[in-house]
Amino acid sequence: MIEITANNITSPLGWSTEDNYLAAASGKSGLDRYDALWDVREPFVASLFSAEQWDAIMLDDRFTRFESLLVRSIAAALASADVDPSSPKVLLIVSSAKGNIELLDPDMPSPSCRSRSEALLLGNAALAVASYFRMSNVPIVISNACVSGLSAQIAACRAICSGRYNIVIVAGAEVQSRFIVTGFQSLKALSSQTCKPFDIDRSGLNLGEAAATMIIRRTLGDENADGWTIGAYATCNDAYHISSPSHSAEGYYKALVSVMKDVRALDVAMINLHGTSTLYNDEMEARALHRAGLADIPVNSLKGYYGHTMGAAGILESILSMRGIDAHTIFGTKGYSECGVGYAINISEKNRPTDKKMMIKTLSGFGGTNVAIRYQKGGHV
Repeated sequence: MIEITANNITSPLGWSTEDNYLAAASGKSGLDRYDALWDVREPFVASLFSAEQWDAIMLDDRFTRFESLLVRSIAAALASADVDPSSPKVLLIVSSAKGNIELLDPDMPSPSCRSRSEALLLGNAALAVASYFRMSNVPIVISNACVSGLSAQIAACRAICSGRYNIVIVAGAEVQSRFIVTGFQSLKALSSQTCKPFDIDRSGLNLGEAAATMIIRRTLGDENADGWTIGAYATCNDAYHISSPSHSAEGYYKALVSVMKDVRALDVAMINLHGTSTLYNDEMEARALHRAGLADIPVNSLKGYYGHTMGAAGILESILSMRGIDAHTIFGTKGYSECGVGYAINISEKNRPTDKKMMIKTLSGFGGTNVAIRYQKGGHV
């Protein structure tokens, strides 16, 4: 079995998984409205670190904001794990959609030891983080749009199953910038109001900054895993469109069906959906659930707490959902009040109780990519 032995969430809501759990459980959101930030003409809503928080995150001038954020999250996860990151049996996988892309702005300082063009390459950013922890192996970068965080976990499982590594550190991060905000605005995808996933009045997504880390290992021999394990995973690209989800939800549907093999829907506590609050994504997810016969399982979106954290989302949202289930809680979908999708699904409007120990996390992304992972406590189905 593949077990998650330690984790961390670093976000505007807190420096640890527990901080973030307590904040989300109480209904707190990191979203705020920004007018003229980075000289962006249109107002937007996002979950961003404050200047004071960045002061606490930043390392020395050899590292960018993105790299410093990754280091902080990885270090926090390692603090609760018996792992030597310099071991040749330990691998780092970095997940991000944009990395150091804010360095396209000439006003942003580049690292003192690298040129701006060098620092822009995601591989070099991952090397800088690996060097900080004196890692022996060259890190792997997964940059697969919004599904990067789940794709990175799948890559970690495959790396462990290959026998080359005993432990994989999976870390995802995203730092927002003018380039990213205006890019999403050009697609008419951003909302100037707080997002409302699956709601009839939803008007677009909000962006977010965060980092999240999982430390993953294979249990040995007859060793029993008492923590959360990865039970199944699937990825399916329907190649429908570069930025629009498939209207038939084909890839998403196939990924869902794959991870539900050999398990019963009534044993699943919840499905944490992508839930971006955009018109087509939310509709596509509802259709996929309906096609897969999973419309009765409780579902939610965490975008109302964190915004869309892109490369960090698949890791952050999985960790927080598992922590909620540990406390017998399915988080409510902040911002949701009235169903605005064409298929009836079991949306959690408010926090609700559960005694089940299995969950599914799904994501979809640009280019038609769709990923689902099934997690279970103790590895028991």
